[in-house]
Amino acid sequence: MNEPRLPMHVLYKCEEMIRVGSSSFYRAFDGLPSPNKQAVHVIYAFCRLIDDSVDEPEKSPYSIHELRSLFLSLEQAEGHFIWPVLRWLFATFPHLKPEPFLAQMEGQLRDLSFTHYETMEQLEEYCYLVAGTVGEMLLPVLREDDTEEARIAGIALGKGMQIVNIIRDVGEDRERGRRYLPLELLARHGYSEQELEEGIVNDAFVAMLQELKQTALRWFREGLANVDTYPPASGMAVELAAAFYAAILDEVEAGGCDVFRRRAIVSDEAKLRMFQRTAVRYADVIRGMNRAVGS
Repeated sequence: MNEPRLPMHVLYKCEEMIRVGSSSFYRAFDGLPSPNKQAVHVIYAFCRLIDDSVDEPEKSPYSIHELRSLFLSLEQAEGHFIWPVLRWLFATFPHLKPEPFLAQMEGQLRDLSFTHYETMEQLEEYCYLVAGTVGEMLLPVLREDDTEEARIAGIALGKGMQIVNIIRDVGEDRERGRRYLPLELLARHGYSEQELEEGIVNDAFVAMLQELKQTALRWFREGLANVDTYPPASGMAVELAAAFYAAILDEVEAGGCDVFRRRAIVSDEAKLRMFQRTAVRYADVIRGMNRAVGS
């Protein structure tokens, strides 16, 4: 693909989508150099379109089936700014593969027909499709090598973030007629589907969310195990993204785990404190690299 250099205002449309849609992602990756930062914006924008095509089809410019069809014929796709920026993305980062994007769409398609989960294994597969794939998309943007270890870590981070989303959005998903909490998990903690429908928060419900929280934190640990092998700016971005999402879990707990009536939101002040703590550590790394280059 030989997509010409894009006018900055086209890339700004993607930046606006991530800034409005996910302040956590926007702030976490804002320290990346160009064109890596713009690539993250493009990936987010396309994933947002995929998600909206399922969750808010009446507001979406495309159905999920139209998005998939146009993506498969990307070189000819027209009619929306996402197609030229995707061509720019694949031309700028040639190691980027289409498979994670197609798997992401497969996962969102599943939301149209498979809305009530039975097992943790099913939930993990879903987390891979809709979020682990994002880790795969971002990998060629965040680092130049393409090792299996890095790919597995990126997938783990994405899956952990999706578990956080599921915990935070239990109430909203219930209103949409979806239950991502598997029956296996409910049964293990003695919590019924009827209690879920009624939005009851009791010890069993709290214990269930705690188990999911530990699953998310385990995947975060796996995802960050090799963070020191990333370029410093990318490593800092990955750490911040994980920290921002982990902080949502703390907010859920602070609200008594009542995810039916309260949406857990991490304050800008809390994000700033996390940024400052992380930036200090990475500043030391960067200074050390500069000294080594100059010696």
